Amino acid sequence: MDKIFEQLDGLLDRYEELQELMSDPEVISDTKRYLALSKEEGGMRDVVAAYKKYKQALSDIKESEEVLRESKDDDMEALAKEDLEDLQKQKADLEDQIKVLMLPKDPNDDKNIIMEIRGAAGGDEASLFAGDLLNMYMHYAERQGWKTEIIDATPTEVGGYKEVVVMITGDNVYSKLKYENGAHRVQRVPVTESAGRVHTSTATVGVMPEYDEVDLKIDPKDIRTDVYRSSGAGGQHVNKTSSAVRMTHIPSGIVVSMQDERSQQENRARAMQILRSRVYDYYETQNQEKYDQNRKNAIGTGDRSERIRTYNYPQNRVTDHRIGLTLNKLDRIINGELDEIIDALIVHDQAQKMESLNV
Repeated sequence: MDKIFEQLDGLLDRYEELQELMSDPEVISDTKRYLALSKEEGGMRDVVAAYKKYKQALSDIKESEEVLRESKDDDMEALAKEDLEDLQKQKADLEDQIKVLMLPKDPNDDKNIIMEIRGAAGGDEASLFAGDLLNMYMHYAERQGWKTEIIDATPTEVGGYKEVVVMITGDNVYSKLKYENGAHRVQRVPVTESAGRVHTSTATVGVMPEYDEVDLKIDPKDIRTDVYRSSGAGGQHVNKTSSAVRMTHIPSGIVVSMQDERSQQENRARAMQILRSRVYDYYETQNQEKYDQNRKNAIGTGDRSERIRTYNYPQNRVTDHRIGLTLNKLDRIINGELDEIIDALIVHDQAQKMESLNV
């Protein structure tokens, strides 16, 4: 813990400096600077509070030990021993809490996300499962107080989705849903199966942080934009107006098409939003070898081809293969009650990171 304490003392000094700056009228009048300092202060608040409690616990332990050394009163000694036992437990708990709070943070954790869900192996049943996953995440988002918006969709005739893209906005969305990246497998009797046999189908989930122009700048010269008439529903408006947009990021070959909005300007904005996140995701993947050593203890590789979870309907069972967690409550999980799985994934990830730090 010695190295951590050295960092904490410096963190405490910086936190006090930030509080002074944030009360400075000159800083308050500079909205951009004030917001940046406020964000930095907010990111330190929990660990500073825990460290102050820890320092207080150390002080109280020292005081109780002095009482034990100097007191000749049996009752006082008994009380001091009881206090010391409680304080030692509090100290150990705070050390564990501080270790977790001091783990390197994913810089994307506080971002909104763009989630892409695609039906994979299994034809119509895979598209229906993609729709079930979409509903699961939208219900989970609602429970978290987040907002959801479908920004692109390719529905199938049976009521599912070949592909659907949803934006989820709120507090720390990426920090919880980043673990959903990968292939999800379903085992159940399809509605089209007359013989009652259980089939296995898959859908893939891609979770990308939402980036704005400040986070990721794309050279306009690297983007080719084509406009065309929308082919979807919409009556005469669709037939007469070239409002649909196709954007191609030339260096990566990534293509995003958008025709859901009423105007070309809106479709351009939506397409750029998705393109920016896909381009970032593309380059992160290209740098995979560079990050492999750092990520070898992380949960999965983030590859959409990696099977991460199985949903077994006949047995009402969900199994997360990365951490060996099995829950017999599929009906509740598919209805958005994902907290138990996501919390377990977060705890496992933190434990792996602490082990790698050897603290």
